[in-house]
Amino acid sequence: MQGRVYQKIKGGNWYIDYFYNGRRVRQMIGPSKKLAQAVLNKRLSEVAENKHLDVKKDRKIKFKDFAHTYLETHAKPNKRSWQTSDAKYLKNLIPCFGESYLYEITPEIVERYKAQRKEKVSVASVNRDLALLKCMFNKAIAWGYASDNPVRKVKLYKENNWRTRYLEKEEIDKLLAASPFMLRAILILALNTGMRKSEIQNLKWNDVNYERGYITLFQTKNGEKRFIPINRAVRETLVSIRKHPESAYIFCGKDGFPYNFRKSFETALKKSGIKDFRFHDCRHSFASHLVMAGVDLNTVRDLLGHKTLGMTLRYSHLSPDHRARAVEILGNKIGTVLAPDATQHEAGKVDEIITGLFTVA
Repeated sequence: MQGRVYQKIKGGNWYIDYFYNGRRVRQMIGPSKKLAQAVLNKRLSEVAENKHLDVKKDRKIKFKDFAHTYLETHAKPNKRSWQTSDAKYLKNLIPCFGESYLYEITPEIVERYKAQRKEKVSVASVNRDLALLKCMFNKAIAWGYASDNPVRKVKLYKENNWRTRYLEKEEIDKLLAASPFMLRAILILALNTGMRKSEIQNLKWNDVNYERGYITLFQTKNGEKRFIPINRAVRETLVSIRKHPESAYIFCGKDGFPYNFRKSFETALKKSGIKDFRFHDCRHSFASHLVMAGVDLNTVRDLLGHKTLGMTLRYSHLSPDHRARAVEILGNKIGTVLAPDATQHEAGKVDEIITGLFTVA
C-alpha cells in the first residue's frame, strides 16, 4: 500500500493521503512534516498487519465456518431455492477458501480461483460462484466479520446468453415418452409455463390457484413476484400428482425435499436420442413456440419475467422455415412480384407499395 504526505498551501499544515479498503483517506496531522510521515508510516503498517481493520480479533472467522453461518442466518430464511443455489455453489467454494480466514482472502486469490475454475466449467458457472462469494462478503461486512469485499474488485466473465436451442414437436413427444412419471410432469410444466428449474423445484402447493388459473412465483431471478397462467395440460398434470403427506413441495422425493431430477433428465435425453439440450432450453422452447404461433414479443417478455425486451429479442430469430413463411406472407400481402426485366418505373411502384405497407397513419 502506498501513501503520501502533502500541504494544501505552502507553509500550512501537513496532511496524509492513502487508500484503505478501496477508499481514499485524507487526514490533517499538523505543521510537522516529520510527524505526518511518521503517522502515515504507522497507519500503513497497521493496515498491512491487520491491526487497523474494523474486524476485531474475536470476530475472525474461517470461510468454512462463516459459510455455515451464512446458510443458517441468511440463505435458509430468505431463499426458498437455497439448496439448489447457495448450498450448491458453496460446494465449489469451500475446497478453495474453507481453511482461510475471511481477511486473508484477497482479490488476487479470487482471481486465481476464477482462472482455475474456468478450466473445468463454463464461464456462467464461474460467475455464479463469484456472485455468491460477493454476496457472502457483503453479509460478512454487515455482520462485522469483514471490512472489505475482495470480489468487488474482480470482474465477472462476459457470458454468451444468446443460446436459443428449442425442441420441435417431434422431439417433445420423444422426450416425454422416454421420461418417468415425475420427470414427465416436470417437463410438461416447464414447456407450458417457461418456469426456470429452480422455480419448479421449489414450487409449493400453496403457490397454485386452480380457481383463478395461475401459479404465483414469490422468489424469482429478478426479485419480483410473477404470475404464471396455467393451461389445461398443466392443470391436469398437477391434479395427477400425489401429494406428499409431510411436504409442501409439489415435486419432492420420498424425504419430502425438492426432487433432484438431473440424472433422470440425462437418462431420458439419451433414451430419446436428443442431443445438445439442457433443461433450461425448455424455457427457450416455451418462448420459441409462442413466437412462432404469432404471440407478440412483449407478451412473451411478460410471461418469461424479463424486465426488458432485450433478452426476449433473441426469439425473433427462429427456424428458417418459420422466417420463410413470414416472408411469403409479406409477399402475398403486397401482391406484386417484380419480374427480372421490370422497368425502373415498375420498380418505383413496388417501392411505393412497400413504403405504404410499413407506414403508420
